[in-house]
Amino acid sequence: MQIGLLGKANVGKSTFFSAATETPVPIGNFPFTTIQPNVGVAYVKSDCACKHFEIKHQNPLCVNGTRFIPIKLIDVAGLVPGAHEGKGLGNQFLDDARQAEVLIHVVDIAGTTDIQGQPVPIGTHDPIEDVNFVENEFDQWFTDILRREWDKLTREIEQKRAKLTDGIAKRFTGLGIKDYQIQDVLHKLELSSKNPKEWNDSDIQTFVKELRKNTKPFIIAANKADLCKDLDIIKKIPDTIVVPCSAETELLLRKASKSGMIHYESGDEKFSIVENKEILPQQQKALDLVNNVFTKIHSTGIQKILNLAVFDLLKLIVVFPVEDETKLTNKNGDVLPDAKLLPYDSTAKDLAGLIHADIAKGFLHAIDCKTKQRIGGDHKLKNGDVIKIVSTLSRG
Repeated sequence: MQIGLLGKANVGKSTFFSAATETPVPIGNFPFTTIQPNVGVAYVKSDCACKHFEIKHQNPLCVNGTRFIPIKLIDVAGLVPGAHEGKGLGNQFLDDARQAEVLIHVVDIAGTTDIQGQPVPIGTHDPIEDVNFVENEFDQWFTDILRREWDKLTREIEQKRAKLTDGIAKRFTGLGIKDYQIQDVLHKLELSSKNPKEWNDSDIQTFVKELRKNTKPFIIAANKADLCKDLDIIKKIPDTIVVPCSAETELLLRKASKSGMIHYESGDEKFSIVENKEILPQQQKALDLVNNVFTKIHSTGIQKILNLAVFDLLKLIVVFPVEDETKLTNKNGDVLPDAKLLPYDSTAKDLAGLIHADIAKGFLHAIDCKTKQRIGGDHKLKNGDVIKIVSTLSRG
């Protein structure tokens, strides 16, 4: 799965990306530091199944019973007003963002950059303006896609060469939007039975806005929260998950942890200095600033944002596939080797298909390793399940 980082220029997207992926990228206090998209691996955190079985294992992605599950993160070029018309790096941005399943909108909540991404004094720019303009750019992008083909679409439906859902889905194929998602929006807005020739501008705009919300959901990373003079401004952002964060602080902590100076895991609300570690005055000053950030917003917010994007917005669950239901291992003897992210309504056969298409084709049944019960292909999986797939392909 892929998560996109978006926002206007110079809000800290690249810092967020570096902090989340520990991948060095160009970071600068000026617009369009990011020209080509940066792609890296970040991690969401969930309980490992080893807790349920009260076992210990050597998987490096399990730390004290917490499982780190990899996700793809892409930091795309910064947006400017008019991006959907190709202004700035708009066309490239939209192309980079099209396959993202969820979007983290990084906002300079402290108001230290204007709408073009140029530095301004703290608090002199309204971040709500940025929230609105980025959402409007996306909505306009969706609208333009549909409007370009609207006359052709209505003719196809009138001549009974296409159904409304199929016709719209065809126009949004490149964005990974599915038929059922379009049908859900049409039904919600009571547009399913309305002749598209009778749709007015308001119908189209309402439809594309709802479609965008459902297929490219946003979570707002209120970055530079440690610099914000009044975090109550977050309350002015309705109908969206907003998390105060400090990407710069997370990046500092990860570097300090990697250097062996401190003990820190992403998402922690505190850190500790390694015993007998000599700390230079400037290093201590930086760590004191980190404590001030924790006092204000409790954590850096980066891990919380990633987890909310995956588990709350996308409603994914974690399932652990194994080949030996007794030892909980794969064929190499590795205990709980994999953790897979699946949609919340996934079945045992869906898991088989995620592992390999041929295993799904030869699916016979599965075994719930917690209950030791045999389950069928249509059995709905739960978060934390440990499952063995039995397939004709896996015999012998």
